[in-house]
Amino acid sequence: MARNKNEWANKVLMLVRSGNTDAAVAQIKVAPTVGDVTRLQALLEQLPSTPALRQLQQFVEEERAMLAAPRLHRAP
Repeated sequence: MARNKNEWANKVLMLVRSGNTDAAVAQIKVAPTVGDVTRLQALLEQLPSTPALRQLQQFVEEERAMLAAPRLHRAP
């Protein structure tokens, strides 16, 4: 079953537009892929700038960087 690649990003965007940034942050913390977070960033850039939105955009950028970074593994 084919799924729209923007489905997750669009759902998180709707949370942001509704003013539920706490739920949006929770979803961003468990983002499926770096590509999903990147698509969300593009969607957030289209919204009018507010202090809360700028803070959310900074959080999204930090989460994208963490997802893109190589994973560190501990030795057993």
